[in-house]
Amino acid sequence: MTEAIQLIECPRDAWQGRNDFIPTAKKIEYLQALLRVGFHTIDAGSFVSPKAVPQMADTEDILTALDLSDTDSKLLVILANERGAEQAESFPYLGYWGYPLSVSETFQQRNTKQTIQEGMEMAKRLAERANRSCAELVVYISMGFGNPYGEPYHEDQVLALANQLTKMGVETISLADTVGLANPAQIGQLVRSCRSEFPHVNWGVHLHAHPSGQKQKIAAAYEAGCRRFDGALGGYGGCPFAEDELVGNIDTRSIIQYLHEAGQSVSLNQSALTEAGLLANAIFA
Repeated sequence: MTEAIQLIECPRDAWQGRNDFIPTAKKIEYLQALLRVGFHTIDAGSFVSPKAVPQMADTEDILTALDLSDTDSKLLVILANERGAEQAESFPYLGYWGYPLSVSETFQQRNTKQTIQEGMEMAKRLAERANRSCAELVVYISMGFGNPYGEPYHEDQVLALANQLTKMGVETISLADTVGLANPAQIGQLVRSCRSEFPHVNWGVHLHAHPSGQKQKIAAAYEAGCRRFDGALGGYGGCPFAEDELVGNIDTRSIIQYLHEAGQSVSLNQSALTEAGLLANAIFA
């Protein structure tokens, strides 16, 4: 696994749970600002049912309008099924397709209307289609640190899913603390176990936390060897299918600050980052 830092900015996760529809023009303006910052990847939207996630109904319009002529950032979209893959195939410049596969049967049904086994079969088909489209499938292991539904959980369940995913050629897997249940010790333990069992995988974390607990969670993942971090400027967002009260994303600026304190080089356009942060506050606050 590469040791270079990969910062994944997730505006899609920041705005998907909002009840008020953010105008398409505002989303485009914000994404263009993010493209100037220098993030490794931007999670820019999702191809899912507009009835399920109305905020994402304009993803095709947004992607069509983006100017990618002056950025090195790659784009990622979330898919839940092969209909979403068909839409993604219309945008050959997408670097990544993201697919959520849960440890929790309850959440897999709520999120994608599939069983875990059906989800695994879907992941295989999506990986094959992504490869044909010169994209890479990123699998998010949702509820990767536990769930609020009272279902049994053990890290071995995560490792078992990862084992199947690696056999189908998935090379990037992100551990998602979907509702912010994980504590730092658990994050560190799971990241270490995953990296030990599957050292060739590019392991990431997609963590949710209240502001007071962000630094400890970031540190736990980093010290365990994780170098791929999802975040959202301002810490906005959360999964609308998880709990009634959303737990926000890790604030990207908290990740950047921690990495600097850890002596890790992070090359970003600071003025563009400031501009994007102001836009985020105006859109999401």
